[in-house]
Amino acid sequence: MATHTVSERSTKRIRFWERLYLPEIAKGLTLTFKQMIKPSYTRQYPEEKFEPEASYRGRPVLVQEEFGERCVACGLCSRVCPAIAIEVQAGETEKEKERYPEKFEINMLRCIFCGYCEEACPEEAIVMSRDYELVFNNFDDAIFGKDKLLMPVSQLQERLEYLRQYKG
Repeated sequence: MATHTVSERSTKRIRFWERLYLPEIAKGLTLTFKQMIKPSYTRQYPEEKFEPEASYRGRPVLVQEEFGERCVACGLCSRVCPAIAIEVQAGETEKEKERYPEKFEINMLRCIFCGYCEEACPEEAIVMSRDYELVFNNFDDAIFGKDKLLMPVSQLQERLEYLRQYKG
């Protein structure tokens, strides 16, 4: 009858675990070192800004031309919005345009940036800008009125050209 001492059993067990773990640890370290050498694809956000393409759908804005805004307060944008984020109240005017938006608000917390408002607008008055940084301190800051929505047509030239090409 052969008796094994405690030290012999532990030696056998250590050799068994060494055979299982060491090759796996070596494979893992090899993979880690390969990944360390490869260039990083991560964009360091605050330092490196994202430059979106013309087709990018950022926050919706109203186009402001020299003589005023393009919007005629038809309300198609608010009707087509699936998130019910747009509220338009029309006002009468004596100018060439018969109506203008007295109140035009977009709730940015509800907006899903789908671009339906842009597609439905017959005047190209509301377009999706390249702005993607939206920060709010409270709920009231998230409701954008005409003062925050109006953007000069010169800043939206690329998007308007893209829309004309897209719509045909």
